[in-house]
Amino acid sequence: MLKLRGRGRSAVVRARFGFVAVAALVAGLTSFPVLGESAASAAPTPAPTGTVITTASTAFGTALVVGSGPYAGFSLYMITSDHGTTFGCTATPVTGPNGPQLCAGQSNDTNAEWPAITTTGAPIAGPGVSQGLLGTVTRTFEGVGGVGPSVTQQQITYAGHPLYLFDQAPGQVTGEGWDEASLPPWMGVWSLVAPSGLALPWTGTLTTTTIGGQTVLATPMFTGVGWIDFPVYSYSKDTPWHSACTGSCAMAWPALLTSGHPGVTNWLSPWSVGTVRTAAGTQVSYHGKPLYLFGGEGITMSAAGAFEVTGSGNGLSVAGGTFTLVSP
Repeated sequence: MLKLRGRGRSAVVRARFGFVAVAALVAGLTSFPVLGESAASAAPTPAPTGTVITTASTAFGTALVVGSGPYAGFSLYMITSDHGTTFGCTATPVTGPNGPQLCAGQSNDTNAEWPAITTTGAPIAGPGVSQGLLGTVTRTFEGVGGVGPSVTQQQITYAGHPLYLFDQAPGQVTGEGWDEASLPPWMGVWSLVAPSGLALPWTGTLTTTTIGGQTVLATPMFTGVGWIDFPVYSYSKDTPWHSACTGSCAMAWPALLTSGHPGVTNWLSPWSVGTVRTAAGTQVSYHGKPLYLFGGEGITMSAAGAFEVTGSGNGLSVAGGTFTLVSP
């Protein structure tokens, strides 16, 4: 993907995330000696050192945010191309049109597009957060700004999804709905995270775009070069109102998710648009067909100087099925 540097990241170098807790030692009391009794002292109870993850109300619903430390109140995000210990948002720079670009980095690395939220102890569930869904994954990040030795840290996960920062200040939500198409291996869609562990998408809109002279269904997505209408696809293995694209298929072909009922433009009929309940969340459908985005969607510049998509996922076969563009 052609991307602009910065993307709302703060230019102020942040302090490294971490906490040090100090417990006070309470001295034991001495009493008159009694046969068989000895003086006792209370053992100190170490205070938790982990990062707190809590929830906050956003324009998109209740979402996970950082609950303690220098990033308290910052929104947290997940990307569809991360899975387990396979990361779409890597800690290795990739070469883009504007030079080297780094997806993941230490929490205070302003050169990273999506700094990881890390912890020095087991993460702690705040109000509305399930302790059982919190976990960590070991990541190695280069020195802040590429200076100094690399460090190994524990990135916090929720329902298996590594969590990242993006915004400049607490309470902001500027990373929702970013599409990282055509920038391997990032290729995926970013979203807030619901307390359930699912992506927390916006409602969205279905519209149309033209690819190869054909009018096809599309949805507006935000990218590093602004809003672009991305084509959506159907999958031949799906049956009406049921998605068969799971696992590695879903990583490359993120479901088009919604938090309600998508709007329509360009004379599309709202009666043709529906939703399907899937393991990933509420997926948009068209005439009963679940709809998908393609993580590897191509973006080019037209002769007029405008960025446009190529529909590069059309006709690709995955797991015995084929993805195709959808005619309105």
